[in-house]
Amino acid sequence: MKPAPFDYLRPASLSEALAALASGGDEARILAGGQSLMPMLNMRLVQPRLLIDLSLLDELRSLEARDGWLTVGAAVTQAELMARPTLAEEVPLLAAALPWIGHFQTRNRGTVCGSIAHADPSAELPLCLVALGGEVMLRSARKRRSLPAAAFFLGPLTTAKEADEIIEAVRFPLRKAETGHAFREVAMRHGDFAITACAAIADRNGLRLAVGGVADRPIARDWPLLAGAELDEALNAFAWDLGGDDDQHATARYRRSLVRRIGRTAIEEALACRP
Repeated sequence: MKPAPFDYLRPASLSEALAALASGGDEARILAGGQSLMPMLNMRLVQPRLLIDLSLLDELRSLEARDGWLTVGAAVTQAELMARPTLAEEVPLLAAALPWIGHFQTRNRGTVCGSIAHADPSAELPLCLVALGGEVMLRSARKRRSLPAAAFFLGPLTTAKEADEIIEAVRFPLRKAETGHAFREVAMRHGDFAITACAAIADRNGLRLAVGGVADRPIARDWPLLAGAELDEALNAFAWDLGGDDDQHATARYRRSLVRRIGRTAIEEALACRP
């Protein structure tokens, strides 16, 4: 199939883009990398009257570490973030997860903020943002605001972003001292969306495990430092709390089993890599 007809705008500034989005309302859509939006347009799952292309706006190409955060602008691609020489020291969980996202070609076009905006429950970047306690920076012609990741994702492909807002940037907290991180995923093929993915963070005081691909959005759970049977019991309870559904890729039972298995592996790796 081909997209339904639409008008295309490549604004010269962010203020022009925000004004067009405010005017277009629910019938306008933002285009950055297009790796999520273009298939939806082709299948006519969305039929906007106006497409606003942000990909060439220098105002949205920021990628900097400052004040305890790594800030990633809306036009920064996944490949650009992955190629950042200092990423493994700044946000090691992102460095571990990025190779699992799509393929070389899609990472070259797909943006970090575009994946966050799409909010697929199985996507790796929303999972990392929730695991790390990151923030989503929203902007419209009326105002700016920020939301913690856990409050931004509301369900499958559903977020707290309003119709006249764009994701201006997302912020990932920089690595804290004596903290270990690990990422594990099972998919049908490398580069596919995850059947189940687990992001683990461990410090001297406790553990955090975030899971994607099971519930309707990424979910994180915090525990004290657990081991052995106590950890198994905690993982089992978390797996049941996540629920999950049967689909063409896997059963809910299999997904819960993966939470227990790769969740434990990710936690053990995070504990082992603490400085």
